[in-house]
Amino acid sequence: MGSSFGSSGSSRRSSRIRGGGVNAEINVTPMVDVMLVLLIIFMISAPLLTVGVPIDLPQSQAKSLDQEREPLTLSVNDKGQVFLQNTEIKIEELVDKLKAVAKQGTEERIYVRGDKKVDYGTVMRVMGRLQAAGYRKVALVTEVEGS
Repeated sequence: MGSSFGSSGSSRRSSRIRGGGVNAEINVTPMVDVMLVLLIIFMISAPLLTVGVPIDLPQSQAKSLDQEREPLTLSVNDKGQVFLQNTEIKIEELVDKLKAVAKQGTEERIYVRGDKKVDYGTVMRVMGRLQAAGYRKVALVTEVEGS
């Protein structure tokens, strides 16, 4: 009978540290669990946040460029439609729109995204309009091979 009293007293003592004080350690396990769940959620959702014209880009071994702000982008989809940023534009109006949109003049880098199924001639017409608008810094956007 006396042993039952001793067992409840020992569990009470385990929550205290030497010297009679209360154990004040923070249990970080729930915080780590929450952070890992958030990390997984962001890793899964980050590729889905790419906004723009849906294009099946060709693949290359070129390295990606570092960006600190949203670049000026021209996209050509598989139907031959041309988009400036996310807005469809007629190829005949491209030169005027590019001159109006240029924030840093024609020294700004412009990115051309072309679907891998689009006619090569269509992309070259867009590149010709870029040259006519005065742009000399043109980058062609591709996907990394093997992805």
